Amino acid sequence: MSKQQLKFIGLSSGVIAAVAIYFLNPFSLDSSANKVLAVTALMITWWVTESLPLAVVALIPLISFPLLNISSIDAAASPYANPAIFLFMGGFMLGLAIEKWNLHRRIALNIIRVTGTSGNRIVLGFILATGLLSMWLSNTATTMMMFPIALSVIHVMKENSQGNGNINNFSVTIMLAIAYAANIGGIATIVGTPPNVAYIGYIEKRFAGTQIDFVNWMLLCLPIAIILLAILYWVMVKWLFPNNLKSDGATKELVRQEIDHLGPMSIAEKRVLVVFIATAFLWITRGIINDMQSLFKLNDTVIAVMCAVALFICPAGKKDDERSLLEWEDTSRMAWGILLLFGGGISLATALENAGIIGSLGEWLARFSGNGFMLVFVVVLVTIFLSEILSNVAQVIVFAPVVTSLAVALKMDPLLLGIPMTLAASCAGMLPMGTPPNAIVFGSGHIKFKQMVKTGFVMNLIAVVLITLFAWFVLPHLMKM
Repeated sequence: MSKQQLKFIGLSSGVIAAVAIYFLNPFSLDSSANKVLAVTALMITWWVTESLPLAVVALIPLISFPLLNISSIDAAASPYANPAIFLFMGGFMLGLAIEKWNLHRRIALNIIRVTGTSGNRIVLGFILATGLLSMWLSNTATTMMMFPIALSVIHVMKENSQGNGNINNFSVTIMLAIAYAANIGGIATIVGTPPNVAYIGYIEKRFAGTQIDFVNWMLLCLPIAIILLAILYWVMVKWLFPNNLKSDGATKELVRQEIDHLGPMSIAEKRVLVVFIATAFLWITRGIINDMQSLFKLNDTVIAVMCAVALFICPAGKKDDERSLLEWEDTSRMAWGILLLFGGGISLATALENAGIIGSLGEWLARFSGNGFMLVFVVVLVTIFLSEILSNVAQVIVFAPVVTSLAVALKMDPLLLGIPMTLAASCAGMLPMGTPPNAIVFGSGHIKFKQMVKTGFVMNLIAVVLITLFAWFVLPHLMKM
C-alpha cells in the first residue's frame, strides 16, 4: 500500500470518527461537549495514524473551535503562548548553540576518553555522554550527534578485532545505548524531553499559580535516570549482549585524533559554555535568589528566555568576527513544530476540561481504581507500553487531563499520577517507532528487530517498577500541589 493510500485511510478514519460522534452522540453529552469530543476524536486519530504532521494536527483547534462555536479564537489561541512553550524554546536555542560550536562533540569524546576503550567501557562512555547531553538537548538531537561517532567507533573496532570478542554484540549495545540513554537522560530535567514540558504546561494552565520547581524535578528524576542508565549498562553488557572486547589501541587513537582535530576550545565554545553553566545555575538556585531579594522574581521560563536572548547578544569571537553565538538563521533547524504541538495540546485539553468531559472520565475511572500504589503502577504500565505505538508528546497531551481529573476525583495529589505518567511516556524501548532515537539507531542496520524488542521489554519492565517506587515513596516529599 502506497504512502498516499495510507494517508488517505488515516485522514478518512479521523473524519468518519468525528462525524459519527458529532451526529450519533454515543455518550449522550450536551451539544458543546459532544462537539469537543468529535474534534478530539479527529485529532487523536490523525495523531495516531500520522496522516498529517503532528504539529499540523495541533492547529486544528484554531480552525474548529471558533467554527463550531466551542470557544472564541482568542481563547483557542492563548494556549499557544503558554509559558512552558517559551521555556522549551529557550532550551532549544541553547541546544542549537551547543551544537553550532561543537561543544557537544567535545563533551562526548572526552567522556569516552576518560571511561576507557575496552568494549564495555566504550559502551559506558556512550551511555554517560548521551545521557548527560540529553538532559539539556532534545533526545533526537543528542542521538543524531552521537550516531556518527558510534558508527566510526564500530568501524575501527571491526577493523582491529582480533577475534577474541563478539563484535556484533558490541555493535548492538553501542546503538541501543545511544537510543535508550537519550530517552532516559531526557527525563532528568524539565527541558530534557518534550513530554516533560507538555505536562508542566498543562499543570500550570490547569492550576493557576502552580509552578513545578526545576530543582525538585531534578531531585526526583535525576536519581531515576542514573539508576536506569546503570541498569541499562548491566542489562546489555553483562546479560543480553556481552562482547568481551579488550581495550584497543586503535580505538584510543581514534578518540585522541578526534579530540585533537577539534583543537583548543574556541572563544565561541567558551562563551556558550558560560551561558550554559549560568542558565543551569539560575535554574537550580532561583528559589534561593527569589527568597534573598524582592526586586525581581525569577522563574524557569524567564531564565530560559534570558539565556536565548544572551546567545543572540554575545559575540562569537574577536572584534573582526561580527557573528553572535546564535544568528536568527540558526533557528531554521529548531523544532518549531514541537512548540505548536504543545500549544494545540493545551488548547484541546482546556476545551475538554471546560466541557466537563475530562472530569467525568476521571470520576468514571475512579470507580475501578484499587489502592493508590496499584493505581500509580497501572498508569505507568499502560503509559509505557502505549507509548511504543503513540507519539510520546501527543500521548502526554491526551492523558494529562485524564490522570489529573482521576486524581482529583480520588482526592489524590495530581502530580502523583501525572509525573510518573509523563516519565513513562519517554521510556519506550521495544519498537523503532516508540521514540525518534529508537528509529534513528534501528536504521543503522546493526540492530535486529527482535534484539530491540527483547532489550526494550526488559527495560520497560524495570522502568515501570522504578518509576512507580520513586513516585509513591519519594515524590510526595519533593513536590505537592
